[in-house]
Amino acid sequence: MEQARTDPDRGRERAAALAGLRRLATLDPDDPERAELREHIISEYMSYARYIAGRFHHRGEAPEDLEQVAYVGLVKAVDNYDPDYRTSFLTYATPMIAGEIKRHFRDTTWDVHVPRRLQELSAALRPAEELLNQKLGRDPTMSELACYLQATTEEIVDALEAAAVYSTASLDVPVAQADGEGATLGELLGAEDPAFSLVTDRETLKPLLAELGERDKRILLMRFFRNMSQAEIGAELGVSQMQVSRLLTQIIGRLRAGAQAK
Repeated sequence: MEQARTDPDRGRERAAALAGLRRLATLDPDDPERAELREHIISEYMSYARYIAGRFHHRGEAPEDLEQVAYVGLVKAVDNYDPDYRTSFLTYATPMIAGEIKRHFRDTTWDVHVPRRLQELSAALRPAEELLNQKLGRDPTMSELACYLQATTEEIVDALEAAAVYSTASLDVPVAQADGEGATLGELLGAEDPAFSLVTDRETLKPLLAELGERDKRILLMRFFRNMSQAEIGAELGVSQMQVSRLLTQIIGRLRAGAQAK
């Protein structure tokens, strides 16, 4: 029954909506008739807004969210349409609804905040690459892309990097392993090895230690490699514990100053 009613009734409803749009343009903003008429017209075209939203379902956004955004575009189209444009309402409303959805993707669906200029360049890169590839018969260079998109080479590089952060993966996402055991992405990521700083320190100290005298090297060896106390070192060298403490302070001070100078 619904299908039987749809075609002729739909045509009459759409004609009434178009007449309502012309009437709406003549009403004063404070006219009580305007709010009711505006609501009726918006309701009439909501199915068309949903149709436009359906073109973007493949991008992964929830259909309900896209439809809400499409309704915003529809409301703007109804509020701004002027019959004197001499164009049909759908011709006017379609790019406005689609544009609102595209702005939604541009402004809200990036996982990492990216400046709008880079978002726009990122969206334009692939079509530009395909067009220039066909035109040149090869992949375009960064300079050629920059020239075509009226951007700098640095902006093109930044836009390519920005495209990589459009969506990010959670570190808690399960990842299958060869042995069948489950693990999260975070568990498979490497961590900073604390031994790296030890390697750097060791390589920095090597030439500085080589410049020390034999007694200074011997004191360091006994203190830091044999774990001898200052009293034990003093007894072996035939000096007081106080002298050992003073010598260690001087040696370490020279090593620290040499390391900071490198």
